[in-house]
Amino acid sequence: MATITNLEFKKLHDEFTEELKSKGRTHATVIAYAKDIEQLLNYFSQEKAVLYLKDITIEELEAFKEDLNTQGYTPKSVSRKINSTRTFFKFLVDKGTIQSNPSEKLSHPKFEMKPPRVLSKMEYYALRDICSKDVRLYSIIEVLLQTGIRIGELANLKLEDIRTSPDGKVHFLHVRAQGSHPSRPVPLNQRAYNAIQSYIEIRPESEDDTLFITKNGRPLLVRNIRTAIDKAFEKAEISNAKVNDLRNSFIAHHLANGVSLVTVSKLVGHKRLSTTEKYLNLVASKTNETDKSLGEL
Repeated sequence: MATITNLEFKKLHDEFTEELKSKGRTHATVIAYAKDIEQLLNYFSQEKAVLYLKDITIEELEAFKEDLNTQGYTPKSVSRKINSTRTFFKFLVDKGTIQSNPSEKLSHPKFEMKPPRVLSKMEYYALRDICSKDVRLYSIIEVLLQTGIRIGELANLKLEDIRTSPDGKVHFLHVRAQGSHPSRPVPLNQRAYNAIQSYIEIRPESEDDTLFITKNGRPLLVRNIRTAIDKAFEKAEISNAKVNDLRNSFIAHHLANGVSLVTVSKLVGHKRLSTTEKYLNLVASKTNETDKSLGEL
């Protein structure tokens, strides 16, 4: 039972992937974990002619980890693959395929967590300037910078998710549930709301109600959005910046301007307050700088 063969590979891999989906893991997590476990299973099939899952030991898993190191994976990547491995073996125990979990004692490599990258005032001014003639991209940048939502959440926005309070005084986004993240309302300031309205005025006609679409009326995919923003960073000569830095900037700026941890955590959809707390040291260092780089967005 549970001999690692090509047939078992596919079966276990598919079952594990479906388990992740059923537990509400994000699409990105499902893809990453699925690839990690495929790599794990391939490693053992190549290392052993006949191997039973129940016979895999902590020593063999440590050898797998060392093999990853020799292949040049960064400590952060190895750490994620260890999380994938632990999740997979827990799945096997719950399924009854194995009796004990050898991955519980699999150690993570040590690596230094870099502080979140936050755009300076000059950087986000430059980014806006570069995008000013592209109404759609300008709107996307403004929404990410002014709301702190995730890029996947932005890609899932529908036209009906741009909402206004009954008295007409407050505009907000209805951010839809995604994976294990529940839906939530996120306020839109006037700058972000105006940017969205400017885009809607020139938005191509389409039967699809996704907010951001291509010229052909199809939903704009996350990878397309990421590529467009990466190119904008390059044109604006903003080095070492990623899409998620717009979200980081939102969090840091709001904390620096006195918004409570609890409020910011709810706005950006953090599951744990401790995730938001990690920005406090960064905010303290930035607000002590003479250039006051954490001014108003």
